[in-house]
Order: sequence, then C-alpha cells, then structure tokens
Amino acid sequence: MGAELRLDIGTLYAFLLVLARVTGALVYIPLPGIKSGPELARALIALSMTFALFPSWPAIDASHVTLGLLIGWMVAEAGIGVAVGLAVSFLTEGFQVGAQIISLQAGYGFAQTIDPTSGAESAVLIVIAQLTAGLLFFATGMDRMVLAAFAHSLATQPPGHFNISPAVINSMIRLGGMIFSTGLRLILPVLGMLLMVEVSIALLARLNAQLHLMILSFPVKMLLAMTLLAWLVAIFPRVFNQASGGVVEMIQRLLGS
Repeated sequence: MGAELRLDIGTLYAFLLVLARVTGALVYIPLPGIKSGPELARALIALSMTFALFPSWPAIDASHVTLGLLIGWMVAEAGIGVAVGLAVSFLTEGFQVGAQIISLQAGYGFAQTIDPTSGAESAVLIVIAQLTAGLLFFATGMDRMVLAAFAHSLATQPPGHFNISPAVINSMIRLGGMIFSTGLRLILPVLGMLLMVEVSIALLARLNAQLHLMILSFPVKMLLAMTLLAWLVAIFPRVFNQASGGVVEMIQRLLGS
C-alpha cells in the first residue's frame, strides 16, 4: 500500500510567513561573508532557520486567507525581520565607527584591503572590526538569543496580529545612538593616547622648528595605537556583552517575547 504525502495549504502559508521573517532578519544580521557568498548558501541558511522553527509555526486557517492578505502578511513579516536584523547590526556598526575614528587619527586609513562582506576596498581596521564583531556575535550566544526570540514571537505575535507601538519605535531610534557610544567606549583610551602624542609633537616642534616631526609622527602613532589596541582586545567581549543586553531587550519588546 503506497503512502501519499499531503501538504496542507495552511502549513504552506505558515512556511512562507516564517521564511519572510527570517529572510528579512538575515539582511542585516552580521554573518561573516554572507553578502559576498553564493546565493544558494544564503537561501540554505534561511531555509534551515525556517525549518528549525517548525515546532513554533503558527496554525493558519487557509479558508479565510486571500492573496492580498497573504502578501500584506509577508510584507509585515519581512519588516519585522528587518527591524530585528537592524537592531543586531547596531552592535557591529559601533565597532566599525570606533575603527573608522582610529583609522583617521592613527594613519591606518592609508592601508586598504578587500572587505570580504561587500567585496570593495576598505580600511584594514574597519575590516578587522567588522570580522571581530561578527565572531563575537556567535561567541557570546547572540545567534541563539535571536533564534529563541523568533521562536517565541511566533506564539506571542502571530501573522496578522503584529502591531508596533510608538514606544517601540522611539526605543529603536534611541538604540541607534548605541553605535556612537559603543564605538567611543572601545577606542577612548586610544584617542587619549593619540591626543597626548599630538601635544608632545607640537611642543617639540615649538622648541625646535627645524625638526621634521610630522614625518616621524605617523609611524609613532601607528605603533602606539596598535600596541594599545592589542591590549584592549581583552575587553572587547565585555563591551559587546554589555551592549548586546540593550539589543536583546529591544528585540524582545519588538517581538513581544
């Protein structure tokens, strides 16, 4: 007796809605090299995450679903995913802002390399900061937190019942300020050291105008900045954890978890 495989149309609708939410989040979630990777790999990641959430898929009555309603739900679900991915990307952007400030002040802006994410040329410190933040995203368990929030949100915020309050929008806007606060917290000691170097060189140049100290200032600042950054790497996970607390709280409020 042959077995017959049947796919309920409501299950298909639930699959499409969860896939739209997950795919929207993957647009901004800092997976190293995901944007420069093949399209098939990105599709497989989205599908695997969607099937991992299968126990939490919503039960949808297909008899009351029209094409226009389904498209509206998918757009809303994609918007939810984009909002979650944007909140997570604030962490990596903070690291990149700090690296950009150091690159300009310490002279590393002249060193260019290929960004593995976008495939374009970028400052070497910015690429290092981006990869570091992406690795910390997995090392600190943020990926599991986001996946758990997605799973719980499918029960608390099923398709067709999602509503973003003005308080959540204001919290998301305030969370964007974390980009600058996190970046400054990471590189403030380096900025202080570079300021002292600039003041010292200015005083020496004032004492003897014949010295070409500007030529020597670049290697000195680069060496001191790299030495201090190597020492500050130990506190990067702590800063990332502290900043991720606000992001996780924002995601839980957004998804009603």
